[in-house]
Amino acid sequence: MTKVDQFESQFRAAGREPFRYEPPHFHRILVVTDLEGEEALAWREQISAFLSGLPLVEGCPQERILDLVEGQDFRTEKDLLDIVADKNPDLVATYRHLHSEGWRWHYSLGEHVDVLIGATQVPVLLLPHPKAKTKAAHAIQDTNRIMVMTDHLTGAHALVNCGAALCQSQGRLYLSHLEDEATFEHYVGAIGKIPSIDTGNARERLTEQLLKEPRDYIESCREILAGKRPGMEVEAIVEFGRRLAVYASLIERNEIDLLVMNAKKDDQLAMRGMVYPLAVDLRHIPLLLI
Repeated sequence: MTKVDQFESQFRAAGREPFRYEPPHFHRILVVTDLEGEEALAWREQISAFLSGLPLVEGCPQERILDLVEGQDFRTEKDLLDIVADKNPDLVATYRHLHSEGWRWHYSLGEHVDVLIGATQVPVLLLPHPKAKTKAAHAIQDTNRIMVMTDHLTGAHALVNCGAALCQSQGRLYLSHLEDEATFEHYVGAIGKIPSIDTGNARERLTEQLLKEPRDYIESCREILAGKRPGMEVEAIVEFGRRLAVYASLIERNEIDLLVMNAKKDDQLAMRGMVYPLAVDLRHIPLLLI
């Protein structure tokens, strides 16, 4: 390696993108259900109670507006998209398998939810289906423990800001970054076939660098949020593992109330590769898909 290459590597390693605090205003919330009448009103009250502990954001009105869309108000995916466009909410709160019996089999999120996430830019708060009886005992009670999930946490300002905005004033925000173990081993195996590279050293240095960047970013989140949200604790989870299994374990062990995920890439309409199976599988707690 030339001295120029060494300097460039050191410069990149020293680079650190700090967290930018830009809290979203979740003022107008659209509650969408396929229930009607008293059942629909009771569902809206449950959502209102679930989000009652949200801290107020500077510049946002003190009283939140929860608009209710009942089952009789829409049938098709286009009907739902038209309502969202007309209401222009800051957040849509709903559950999987609207106007569908698909909740009985747990193989998807349902067509309405898939289209809602793919065709709009509005964050979607996705809750367990009210008839499925799969929700965790602590689910839909408060937002005291929130986990932000991504495989590229560094620079994920929107995810962290949404997680912090929905976390209660005295709550705990878990910022998680999991490096996929199988992918890592694949690349280390490829490196091991190059005679000029010391595989042991490469494994050690690559592990160190892959975990250092998210740890540095989380530390910048902690420093800034300590001044903006002094009562909220920020906890880092940075490790290797198989994401489905690890996240299921983390959620159960820490009794997570809400998991925040990035639903799609900027250049794709479909949901991100790892997010969709996670969203389908983790049906016992609320998810925020942005």
